[in-house]
Amino acid sequence: MSAGWFIPPPGLSVKSEEELRREREAKVGELDRRGLLRSGRLRGAMLSVHREDFVPFAYRDHAYEEIPLPLPGERATISCPHSYPLFYEPLGLGEGDRFLEVGVGSGYGTSLAREVVGREGLVVAIEIDETTLAFARENLERAGYTDVVLVHGDGGLGEREHAPYDRICVTAACPGVPPPLIEQLVPGGRLIAPVIDGARQRLTLLEKTVDGVEGRSLADVLYVSLRGRYGVRSDPQI
Repeated sequence: MSAGWFIPPPGLSVKSEEELRREREAKVGELDRRGLLRSGRLRGAMLSVHREDFVPFAYRDHAYEEIPLPLPGERATISCPHSYPLFYEPLGLGEGDRFLEVGVGSGYGTSLAREVVGREGLVVAIEIDETTLAFARENLERAGYTDVVLVHGDGGLGEREHAPYDRICVTAACPGVPPPLIEQLVPGGRLIAPVIDGARQRLTLLEKTVDGVEGRSLADVLYVSLRGRYGVRSDPQI
């Protein structure tokens, strides 16, 4: 969930479904041209999932703008549209994967992942804020995504009941990747997370190998801090 952006004031929704459909298609085309969106399955997911149904109604008309939008709960936002391919493409998220999402937010990323992994895959999503999780659950159920596993808990601890996972995505900045998440990756599995490095946050991709864990930094990002055992005690950006 990104921080440090201008958030538009809430207002009445005036855009029609057709207008929002055109904006959705235009956004996917833009992400294609920018080279951020390469996977056919993720492209199809971003076209089929209505992002406007995962934001509070007062912000519906801003659904496809490159700004984070506030959600119910403490320090909760839905990330900018480009953030999803920014995270999911390096992961190589694909059909049949067992996927763990740390930080559910609105449920939008959860729904995209469910579309990508398909019927043979599994999506488990953890949210520490009960109010935010309730909002996401309502959105997902209304959109028909009733087969995702939603967990109220500390995402840094992972979710052992459904482990191991092929892919893990952490959507909050952490001082270091929580060890339980690495433990719950399969050999050859990948994890992506914003990792705090001094005053910066580096989007970091880890791959678990037979010899340990290999990592590389992909980009500088700006996200709210992970809460819980492996989070930070305070978030100076808020």
